[in-house]
Amino acid sequence: MNLPSATATFRRAFAAGAALAALLAAPATTAFAADAAWPERPVRIIIPYAAGGVSDVIGRAISEKLGERLKATFVVENKGGAGGTIGMADLAKAKPDGYTLSFSAVSPLSLSPIFNPVQYDPQKDLLPVARVMVSPVVLLGTKSFKGSNVDDLLKAAKSEPGSLRWATSGSGSLGHLMMEQFQKLGGVQLTHIPYKGSGQQINDALGAQFEVASMNVSPSVTSHIQEGALRPLAIAAPARVAFLPDVPTFTELGYGKANMMSVFGFFAPAGLSQDILQRLNKEINAVVNSPEIQKLMSDSSNIAAPGTPEDFAKQIADEFEANHALVESAGLKKQ
Repeated sequence: MNLPSATATFRRAFAAGAALAALLAAPATTAFAADAAWPERPVRIIIPYAAGGVSDVIGRAISEKLGERLKATFVVENKGGAGGTIGMADLAKAKPDGYTLSFSAVSPLSLSPIFNPVQYDPQKDLLPVARVMVSPVVLLGTKSFKGSNVDDLLKAAKSEPGSLRWATSGSGSLGHLMMEQFQKLGGVQLTHIPYKGSGQQINDALGAQFEVASMNVSPSVTSHIQEGALRPLAIAAPARVAFLPDVPTFTELGYGKANMMSVFGFFAPAGLSQDILQRLNKEINAVVNSPEIQKLMSDSSNIAAPGTPEDFAKQIADEFEANHALVESAGLKKQ
């Protein structure tokens, strides 16, 4: 894949032009009449992850609020598997009429396709509608790590190259790329310990089976930090977070490219009309800014981050470009 060309295509596919092209392909009076009446029937929301997780809880809460504001029924369907790519493949096949949407992390567009074949073209088939939240990623020291900060981590890694083990939720995960960036920026050699998900990773962290781990912040992780079982060394977030005010961001520490966090938002099939796109973005932003959703995000250690479709699309395109370059330069294995 030619990286500059791919990135430019990615941005173009997410821009308003894709939606306008779909409008021009249909009779104008019919299209605008349909948009004005939307939504006339239930809207399906695909959450490409298992039920019960933070993304499911927040996605459902926002969908319920959207239904109230738009006086329509929003039906949530969990369709998990393959890091969210199965659900996003389902979204890509749907009609771009505003009746099928998805609430997902951006990784099925900006990361997963770099490592594995997917049943959709992330550059052409999916349209970012509204960014919703940022889920910080924290670097944690276990009982096996005797240091107390990132400087200690670097000293240990430099004194015995390869001896320090960094666990992530899997090869090709966001945490894995964070580790690769940290290695590169810090000039150190680490040993990657990939898990298949976060459950066993947390259990082994508590059992001190490795020195450090990168994990999405969650109430469970926060409770282990408060109990002293895990020690936060740095956090990937836009700025220091209220629930860990003494923990510096990677950017503060001089490792800005390792300041990689999960971003979630709503998506539609490419070709959605501008009228529906802008209306959805406006309504989703209003819901995200509501006191109830703000509290729900705060309680689950997430950060509200609403914005325009254009800003969201640019962020995803930039992540895709950076991830692709890192994978190529680090020689990471693709499936």
